[in-house]
Amino acid sequence: MTKARRKFWGWGLESETLSEADAGRIARRVGSLTGLGPGPYTAPPDIDELALPAPRVTPPGSLAGLCRSDAYSRASHTYGKSYPDYVRAWARDFAPAPDVVAWPESEADVAALLDWAADAGVAAIPYGAGSSVVGGVEPQVGAGYAGTLTVDLGRLDRVLEIDRASRAARIQGGVLGPAMEAQLKPAGLTMRHFPQSFAFSTLGGWIATRSGGHYATLYTHIDEFVESLRTVTPAGTIESRRLPGSGAGPSPDRLMIGSEGSLGIITEAWMRLQDRPTHRASAALRFADFAAAAAALRAVGQAGLYPTNLRLVDSEEARLADAGDGSFHLAVLAFESADHPVDAWMSRALECMADHGADFERDAATRARDPLADAWREAFIRAPYDREGLIAHGLLHDTFETAITWDRFEEFHAGVKEATEAAIVEATGRPGHVTCRFTHVYPDGPAPYFTYLAQPAPGAEVEQWRAIKSAASDALIRAGGTITHHHAVGRDHMPWYEAQRPALFGAALAAAKRALDPAAILNPGVLLPPRAAAAEAAQPS
Repeated sequence: MTKARRKFWGWGLESETLSEADAGRIARRVGSLTGLGPGPYTAPPDIDELALPAPRVTPPGSLAGLCRSDAYSRASHTYGKSYPDYVRAWARDFAPAPDVVAWPESEADVAALLDWAADAGVAAIPYGAGSSVVGGVEPQVGAGYAGTLTVDLGRLDRVLEIDRASRAARIQGGVLGPAMEAQLKPAGLTMRHFPQSFAFSTLGGWIATRSGGHYATLYTHIDEFVESLRTVTPAGTIESRRLPGSGAGPSPDRLMIGSEGSLGIITEAWMRLQDRPTHRASAALRFADFAAAAAALRAVGQAGLYPTNLRLVDSEEARLADAGDGSFHLAVLAFESADHPVDAWMSRALECMADHGADFERDAATRARDPLADAWREAFIRAPYDREGLIAHGLLHDTFETAITWDRFEEFHAGVKEATEAAIVEATGRPGHVTCRFTHVYPDGPAPYFTYLAQPAPGAEVEQWRAIKSAASDALIRAGGTITHHHAVGRDHMPWYEAQRPALFGAALAAAKRALDPAAILNPGVLLPPRAAAAEAAQPS
């Protein structure tokens, strides 16, 4: 059977490409709800339309069987899934394409590829499934490299070992989310880590980018699931000891979690798992006031109840998702357990919500069938596909996420939203549309996730996106938030990441880079500027 191919220019499989009629329907609906005017339809690119630059390097014969330089392989590893990635793809601009794409079949293959890259002066870009929305996989590496090699971990895709007693498994880094869960299911186990990119992202990618997943409280980041790691670096292989916990100095795992492929390539991980849930309860709640809704989520988040889902969607985002008419803000609440009924936890959480003015169905059986939660869930899953229709009709659609403590949230939310709205007008000359939801809730603060829509000028899309992105990022850093909660740093967030991190930590990170990647070949420009990485690597030890 022929394996279904992923789009080289966007989200999902080639067979899932929107028709012109469907793209138009989506764009017209969003336009009618936001006041934006969709432009004429532009079809996505065909592989035969691309004029890729000739490869600058050729792998040695010993590695040739792992490597390809055909148009589809190179084009499909050029961009992630950010708005400017789509725009450049639609413009048939694949100038940054990697020279070579490799699919290692073993850890030894990974080491051999890095050895060749270091000796040849070739930048190496680790690649899971390309779902980055922050420029994390693009071969834009700066000067000083003979070429670029993308290392696709897709053939390292197995669950190697399951420890049922400890509820853990040793898993290769290139496995996609659905394939991993399918291999765990016969043992009655699951990781229960479901980022929005779940279908097209990998375990190694989740770890390298500090992914945020299904759980809105408690088990939020992939960090909590990592028991130990095995990472191949240009200087050698690092394997941490498998333990339930340790106080022995700074954690070697924490150095690699969030390293975004700049320090090494994660080939294996022992991951903490859970029994598959058998008890569930859910509810959709309506709030007339956004601040009151936020206070309700804070109350639940600080009550020690740890719901699996605790989300807040503002009225405009709910309306766009067809999960409301815009007259109320929507909260989604859910509990699950493999051990015990969750009714008591749900009852207490609903009491907390009611204290802050929540309106919800009191009958549990009716509440479980509330169509609002289903509508929101469907919109959440469909969003990456619908986005394709918006961009095909010239609309700018993008998101950014952050986190802030509760004491600063109201002022932060108002300031960032206002700054983004003003930036859209300044960049495009017309109003846009900005919404907000909470993706995760901590006892000390929420993770707000902003979505914005605008109508850029044809030919100026990337420039106008950059102006809006910069203004919004400036605003959230100025107000004390983080530049990213779970989208990672990549290349797009580098200026604000450098402003956020302490200067001495940046120096320590550069020193770690020098020790693990002496030739500075790994993902140049991510976490450290490419010129700084190269300069550090060139310094005598």
